[in-house]
Amino acid sequence: MAQKKKSAAKKRSARRAPAPVPALEDIEELPLSSFTEKAYLDYSMYVILDRALPHVGDGLKPVQRRIIYAMSELGLSAASKHKKSARTVGDVLGKFHPHGDSACYEAMVLMAQPFTYRYPLVDGQGNWGSQDDPKSFAAMRYTESKLTRFSKSLLQELGQGTVEFQPNFDGTLTEPALLPSRLPHILLNSTTGIAVGMATDIPPHNLVELGNACIHLLDKPKATLDDIMTYVQGPDYPTDAEIITPAEDIRSIYETGGGGLRARAVYEREDTDIIVTALPYQVSGSRVLEQIAAQMNAKKLPLVEDIRDESDHESPTRLVITPRSNRVDVDNLMQHLFATTDLERTYRVNMNVIGLNGRPQVKALVPMLKEWLGFRMDTVRRRLQWRLDKVEKRLHILAGLMIAYLNIDEVIRIIRNNDEPKPVLMDTFKISDVQAEAILELKLRHLAKLEEMEIKREQNDLEKERDSLQATLGSDRRMKTLVKKELKEDIDTYGDERRSPIVLRDAAQAISEAELVPSEPITVVLSERGWVRAGKGHEVDARTLQYKAGDAYQSSALGRTNGTALFLDSTGRVYGVAAHGFPSARGLGEPLSSRVKSPDGARFVSVLMGEDDERYLFSTSAGYGFVARLGDLVSRNKAGKAVLSVPAGADVLPVARVHSLTDDLVAAISNTGSLLSFPVGELPEMARGKGNKIFNIPGKKFKAGEESMVALAVLSPRGKLRIEAGKRHTVIKYAELEHYAGERGQRGKKLPRGFQSVDAISVEK
Repeated sequence: MAQKKKSAAKKRSARRAPAPVPALEDIEELPLSSFTEKAYLDYSMYVILDRALPHVGDGLKPVQRRIIYAMSELGLSAASKHKKSARTVGDVLGKFHPHGDSACYEAMVLMAQPFTYRYPLVDGQGNWGSQDDPKSFAAMRYTESKLTRFSKSLLQELGQGTVEFQPNFDGTLTEPALLPSRLPHILLNSTTGIAVGMATDIPPHNLVELGNACIHLLDKPKATLDDIMTYVQGPDYPTDAEIITPAEDIRSIYETGGGGLRARAVYEREDTDIIVTALPYQVSGSRVLEQIAAQMNAKKLPLVEDIRDESDHESPTRLVITPRSNRVDVDNLMQHLFATTDLERTYRVNMNVIGLNGRPQVKALVPMLKEWLGFRMDTVRRRLQWRLDKVEKRLHILAGLMIAYLNIDEVIRIIRNNDEPKPVLMDTFKISDVQAEAILELKLRHLAKLEEMEIKREQNDLEKERDSLQATLGSDRRMKTLVKKELKEDIDTYGDERRSPIVLRDAAQAISEAELVPSEPITVVLSERGWVRAGKGHEVDARTLQYKAGDAYQSSALGRTNGTALFLDSTGRVYGVAAHGFPSARGLGEPLSSRVKSPDGARFVSVLMGEDDERYLFSTSAGYGFVARLGDLVSRNKAGKAVLSVPAGADVLPVARVHSLTDDLVAAISNTGSLLSFPVGELPEMARGKGNKIFNIPGKKFKAGEESMVALAVLSPRGKLRIEAGKRHTVIKYAELEHYAGERGQRGKKLPRGFQSVDAISVEK
């Protein structure tokens, strides 16, 4: 017992002993740059060739190929029963693909989803995800699977010497390097992948179109892209959504191997509702409804009253959009939704594949089809040669059996009288080792006369087949005919109609924000400190609103919610801001500086709203001004637009509305109490500038603190001018301005005593 304990202790100490340090001469030294470069290149090539990119021959990535092959080895054909997906994944990982089970299962799921693959390769039973959420599939321990009928086109010729087999990752098994695809699978199902320094995005296509294009290429190898595009109209996604990419853009994609495609949802009218019946490829209906709802919640989509999802098993896609009223232009609304949601999507195309030479390359349509046809011709040739070898081997054996039947008594005697009959048989009848072995393995019941006749019949049939195989292998024309025949058979077996119609549509155009906002009357109020807010309606008395401490009313304007409010600052710049976003007049508003970028120290003087053809008088305390159209002042630039040139030391005066260039009068007042009146038509109409002289200020150059123009108003024939000076005020009617009339640029006449220092003027109706 003590000895056992000692030996166990020695073993434990031996296990704890450090590993022997290798001799210095056994260590290879490399510069770090060389080692990292080689390691990175090795990794890059592995990702490109053995993970991310499909092969032009069978159109599969390695993991997909191994899943299909493992399922075929498990007997999970289309005619068999479904079996647990975990069983397939376990076989794939344990035998061929030593990677993560989740990645392997997800690759299997994609091949089973009819909304992902145009021609699914796996027939799934259970929850395999939905178009709304492709990753909502159940775990592999719950789902069951088998191969689809279409997958036979990849496996049908596998055991017929068509492709090379290679050792698996541990060398205990073999796996096919490629699958002998009977169809151009590289273009039939969508393929995406990201490698190191390159990626691939190949859209799916229609089997009938591609098959007929291949047949045409076999007949006319020099066919051009335009010839092929008479068969291949464009990609064909597993959805009924429209492809709206122009034909010239699709041709460019097929010519270069790269580009972009656009797909758009399909909708129809049902009473007053809009029903979306088909979504673009890989677009989730719930995601579309979320995008529309977000616009509705942000009050950017008042044209829509309600949205709901009525999709079910009978109608996989049925999104209902209810417009606010019958007056809504449905086409314009849908154009807006196409431009702002996933109801229209753009797809990148990059037909990057591993060619027959083992190198990745972006291939155009015609070269890719020709390269696949080369692969297919070689596959068929190998299949025929494999069959020919088997036929000739069988004929060789049958020839030996026939010799045995013709000399049956001698054969029996040799077998009975010799311990080693094979050499004697070979020497006596001049037959080969294979033939002698076949004779020795004959059963007694096969010595009947009928068996001899059966051999002769089999010989005749095999000789005919051998002659046919040799004739086909020796003739390119017959080979092409055979390939075309098999293509037609597969087209008839698996072909279907195009799902994605190609329709020429105009580019979607989003409705402008102003058009989306309902047109309601508002009053925009500006305070002295530059705070802005808006009240509903035109009856708001802006002067009686509550203001922050130290702040007061500055200006207000009447407009509509879908209009633009223009703000004039003390530097002469005008800023345009959408009117519907202002806070309510019930509060104190928000600083306008948060919406525009005005110069430091600038203050806001006036707010303007109205139609583009409305006119306003702009002026400065230096006595200059001009008339401007409102439409000429609008700017979406946050930094505003320079409109009024302000002389040094001068102030910008509040703007005055001009109703008529012929009837309205200008009333300008100086700080010395002079009032000048003249027709507004004497001032120029400009989009920007300093303007002309309104009031004559003495001196060659305006100087702050000296005489200046302090107030200005424009009166219509029915208007009255209210002048306030301290606690006193006076009202001057339109006709009474005749007393102060003069020409533009004069000094005017003095106001009555007590109004020499004017505080404010306004226009009353």
